[in-house]
Amino acid sequence: MDKKEYQCYVSILRQELIPALGCTEPIAIALAAAKAKEVLGTFPDQLNMVCSGNIIKNVKGVTVPNSGGLKGIEIAATLGCVGGNSEEVLNVLGNITDEQRETSYRLVEEGFCTCQLKENVENLYIVARAVKGEHFAEVTIIDHHNQITKIVKDDEILFKKNLEKKEEIDKAVLSVDGIIEFANTVKMEDVKEVLERQLNYNTAISRRGLEREYGAQVGRTLLECYDPNDVKVRARAVAAAGSDARMGGCALPVIINSGSGNQGMTASLPVLEYAKEWKVSEELLYRSLCVSNLIALEQKKYIGSLSAYCGAVCAACGAGAAITYMKGGDLHAIESTITNTIGNVGGIVCDGAKASCAAKIASAVDAAILGHNMAMKGRSFQAGEGLIQDNAQDTIKAFGIVGKEGMKQTDIEVLNLMIGNTDLEACP
Repeated sequence: MDKKEYQCYVSILRQELIPALGCTEPIAIALAAAKAKEVLGTFPDQLNMVCSGNIIKNVKGVTVPNSGGLKGIEIAATLGCVGGNSEEVLNVLGNITDEQRETSYRLVEEGFCTCQLKENVENLYIVARAVKGEHFAEVTIIDHHNQITKIVKDDEILFKKNLEKKEEIDKAVLSVDGIIEFANTVKMEDVKEVLERQLNYNTAISRRGLEREYGAQVGRTLLECYDPNDVKVRARAVAAAGSDARMGGCALPVIINSGSGNQGMTASLPVLEYAKEWKVSEELLYRSLCVSNLIALEQKKYIGSLSAYCGAVCAACGAGAAITYMKGGDLHAIESTITNTIGNVGGIVCDGAKASCAAKIASAVDAAILGHNMAMKGRSFQAGEGLIQDNAQDTIKAFGIVGKEGMKQTDIEVLNLMIGNTDLEACP
């Protein structure tokens, strides 16, 4: 791997594996609202949010952190406006006080914040408009949860990002064989800090999910009803417990992957559990985490940030590939793990962020472990069987096309059902 490509891989990890407090969709809404208030320079009379369907879908059922257990766009935006700090980016709601919560509750009841669906825009699209008398400030976020693309004050454009310009770090460099080469050769000093932080943050929220009654308690259920001495059970439970806590509004940050905390936990915690079971070296754990995180990102580059394709599958597939790598599997075995995993559970429907995400994570990790065990015995799904292609790279692309293009109508139908636009009584 040449020096430029190597540095690009390092930069991708550093750019993607960043902290976020709470589910990233309501946090992105809070970020936009906080920034709009700050640009306006005074507290607004009214806050108007305009969001894509995927944003609405992913905020509707998830508890907003530091909200006192409330859900929805209105409380996320209002909290951001009242007490958010945009300089903290995805930790924008990290320092909300009791007084700010009470103020936000009152404002939501008074109709301070409104929300409107915007169709035919990017899947990740948020506009926050803060209005005070005849003055307003407007902040737009597109494509990435922390990417402010436009700031306007009283019709004057203060900032505009050129979205036509290619990102400084181009994920097109990622490939399955390139990821394995990078994992084999990466210098520990280039990745240790970011990966150690991922483990520390994500382990902390997973423990909290196992200690308390968050969400549907999927992680706790797994340990209570199955053998907790079985690493396969623990690997599913720790990832699910992190999601239990996160979807339940736990005020602990996590390290995300592909803009998602659930994906960040799924890509890291099962790998850590297997590393502890097999007593591998710290260096091998970190090299395996490189595999997991980058394989997850490789899949998402085709699917996009938000879609009707559950991203937990991508992250679990990365974890499965990393477990095979950790066990000494060669490139063929790692590719077989990828094929076996997404050939099994690829296409699980995303119907928004909520408590059941933890169960989907558990199912996806279970499929990844099965995919790993099959691969280590030389077994794999074959090309021509459904979407399976001649190699793992093309199989990833095929499922990516289905996730991004094929499931567009699925996304629309899911949203219509969630917001009540579909009459179930009229269905035969």
